[in-house]
Amino acid sequence: MKTALTSRELDYAFMFTFKKVNSLDLEALKPFFDDLPVDPYIKGNYRLRRLSRFSVAGNELIKLPHGYLFQSKEYNPLVGDIKREFEEIDDRTIELDVFRKMVLAFSDSCKLHPEVEIGVHQIRTTCSPNNYGNPAPEGIHRDGTDFIGIFSVGRQNIEGGETHLYTAKKEKPAFKKILHPGELLLVNDHEFYHFTTPIKPVSEGVGTRDVFVLTCPSLLT
Repeated sequence: MKTALTSRELDYAFMFTFKKVNSLDLEALKPFFDDLPVDPYIKGNYRLRRLSRFSVAGNELIKLPHGYLFQSKEYNPLVGDIKREFEEIDDRTIELDVFRKMVLAFSDSCKLHPEVEIGVHQIRTTCSPNNYGNPAPEGIHRDGTDFIGIFSVGRQNIEGGETHLYTAKKEKPAFKKILHPGELLLVNDHEFYHFTTPIKPVSEGVGTRDVFVLTCPSLLT
């Protein structure tokens, strides 16, 4: 199976693209963030996560076998060189038309080859008055893939969580924006580093930031 783009295929690749996807019913997705398992590889129990991988055939998704997420320490100094295993995305989520449309929007926008693997990470970051949440605990980084998509599903009782893109780690952001529900940021991982600032609650109680992060190739083995 083809897992990465060739240099020739990357010739037409965009730098980054931001868009509002108005056609997706986010309310159907939101309940499936309430039972995400805790990410066991990050201290603090504030990040919750599921992960599955897919390929695209026409207008349909093909769910691929379970695998381990692996990044080298070059890309992820916090948990690199570790085979990380996460529970699969709930089948009820995958069956939703809105989920299929979201993955297809990523694939179409990046002009992906049909056989390329797409990793879909379902992530909730939580925070409380005594425990801020960090969506990017590894700091300013690349993922070691070709393309990244960040799709915002929900923001509840939080401030912060602004996504930044950098052409170099020590330079000022070339792009920065809080991604609101229904907004999709597509990034060429070869061209930009990315980072999302910590979140904290606006008022008493827990705050949450819910996103899907899509990568091509999937980085799963």
